[in-house]
Amino acid sequence: MSASNPLMEPESAATAGAPVADAGAAPVSERSRRQVLGMAVLGGAGATAAFFAAPGTAAASPKGRPGSGTTPYRLTVMGTTDTHGNVLNWDYFKDAVYDDGPHNDIGLAKVASLVKLVRAERGASSTLLLDAGDTIQGTPLAYYYAKIDPITGGAVHPMAKAMNAMGYDAAALGNHEFNYGIDTLRTFESQLDFPLLSANTVDWKTGAPAFQPHVIKSVKVPGVAKPLKVGILGLVTPGVAIWDKANVEGRLKFPGIVEQAKVWVPRLKAAGCDLVIVSCHSGAKPGSSYGDALPYPENASFQLAEQVAGVDAVLVGHAHAEIKEQLVPSKATPGKNVLVTEPLKWGMRLSVMDLDVVHQARGWKLVSAHAHLLDANTVPEDAAVAALVREDHAVVRTYVNSVIGTCTAPMSAATARFEDTAAIDFINHVQADAVKAALAGTPDASLPVLSIAAPFNRDAAIPSGNVTVRDVAGLYVFDNTLLGIRFTGAQVKAYLEYSAAYYETVTGAGPFAPDDITNAVNPATGLETPDYNYDIMGGLDASLAYDIDIAKPVGQRITALTYGGQPVDPAAQFVIAINNYRQSGGGNFPGVTTAPVLYNAQVEIRQLLIDWTTAQGVIDPATFTTYDWRLLSNGTPVVVEGAAEGGRH
Repeated sequence: MSASNPLMEPESAATAGAPVADAGAAPVSERSRRQVLGMAVLGGAGATAAFFAAPGTAAASPKGRPGSGTTPYRLTVMGTTDTHGNVLNWDYFKDAVYDDGPHNDIGLAKVASLVKLVRAERGASSTLLLDAGDTIQGTPLAYYYAKIDPITGGAVHPMAKAMNAMGYDAAALGNHEFNYGIDTLRTFESQLDFPLLSANTVDWKTGAPAFQPHVIKSVKVPGVAKPLKVGILGLVTPGVAIWDKANVEGRLKFPGIVEQAKVWVPRLKAAGCDLVIVSCHSGAKPGSSYGDALPYPENASFQLAEQVAGVDAVLVGHAHAEIKEQLVPSKATPGKNVLVTEPLKWGMRLSVMDLDVVHQARGWKLVSAHAHLLDANTVPEDAAVAALVREDHAVVRTYVNSVIGTCTAPMSAATARFEDTAAIDFINHVQADAVKAALAGTPDASLPVLSIAAPFNRDAAIPSGNVTVRDVAGLYVFDNTLLGIRFTGAQVKAYLEYSAAYYETVTGAGPFAPDDITNAVNPATGLETPDYNYDIMGGLDASLAYDIDIAKPVGQRITALTYGGQPVDPAAQFVIAINNYRQSGGGNFPGVTTAPVLYNAQVEIRQLLIDWTTAQGVIDPATFTTYDWRLLSNGTPVVVEGAAEGGRH
């Protein structure tokens, strides 16, 4: 929840991008503005002092004209990332003002207030505003204008309205930009007043850039004839080729981040750029959720900073991490540090990069680079930006609150990562039922159907009584589509063994706190296994049951694997209902990418759940809930704090 602070003064100066929206608030004093900014800076008194320090304080004497001789000129580059369709500080799944444990606030309307403060503090003509991708997917607001009232039919995307008003200078593509297909992405691109950048999204046949690779901004510096030329390069994680294979295969390719940066950064330098900033939708910490399924890593921002000469700063996206400032030693240019920053997600933070330069005989030289993070929960929403989407917001609230059925008993996903739950059984039941119906009359119609689902949203719950769109949608927050593939019994076991690596290895049977046994680090990637990469498998017409012994080594944990009460024959054949992210290699699960595809009608799973509920009218958990799996420790049931459903413990 936001703190109460003075309203921001209107910003009327021209920016490097489009005009910023005016909140219409009464002007406030410099002291009041600095008080608000001081509260927004993360990191305590030292960080606040650094934020307000004069340009080049540690590098040069602040005398003479800015930018001339030894007197630094400061270019401030602000950055957002992974906003995921959040404009207002609103949780559409709860139909309430957003809040979480740390009391973060979200949305571009909040960020807009911070942007106006920084422009007023630094001087609007000395600032740029960038984004590092994942913009048009992630909330019911984004979904509505992609699928219900699509922008391809004439609607204007709320994110385009907000970002245009805020005066963005450029944004990189994120992998989720491709979720709704290229036509939707191109329409969104056409609605923007600034370029969408991606130097490593190329034409399938020609290898030519499919989107604008970069943009060059010229910044006029008082007292210096030669403008400061800033090259901005966009890059996206190559994982798009896997995760959105159905949308991009045969049309677009995604070469490596470092490889393409080594092509384009020299071109920017040859074009006269004094500074090069990369907006990179790729996590900082090296590793790939898809293993070696592609020749290029998913997360390569640190490698980019280390290995590509000429890069001065990297705005990172994709990992939803908070990096205030990291100075990465360049291996390509020994003695140089490259500034890296990432502003968390959803508009919770604004990165502020201060790049201090001086103009010398040979041109501009970077003498200092530092970054700060501003917290969006310290400011009110910008009234003008909020007003731009208020009608869209009301329409979507009406949609998500529409009643589509009833439920005879409450279902919660809060404990789904460590115990069998009705909520995940519901997803698996609907998925398997749809695949079975689609295979009727085919040679595979007689095969038993299994389904996989992951605990995407710990806060998801369907209440007893009336059920709304948002209740059901909360169970499935990703825009995945449904497929059916064929597996053998041996492949089923291998798949479950891989999934069981989600758990830490334990001794004893507990009781354990959930966080002490889940999200184990994957040794292949060095990253914690996210909830969405833990799959639970269930049967449709008979029970698929198994135990997970988390005292055993990874790869030897699945015991008592049965179907219909009988041990699973390694040679038996099954149909698996699976989402497109997983089938195309997301998470690097074994067997899925090469398994025969029996069904792929591009039906969205979230909409399938909504349509099923609407058609049935009543969700009765007793008709599909079977407690089929449990956690063991050397054969003894594991006790986990908070386990709620009882079941097979």
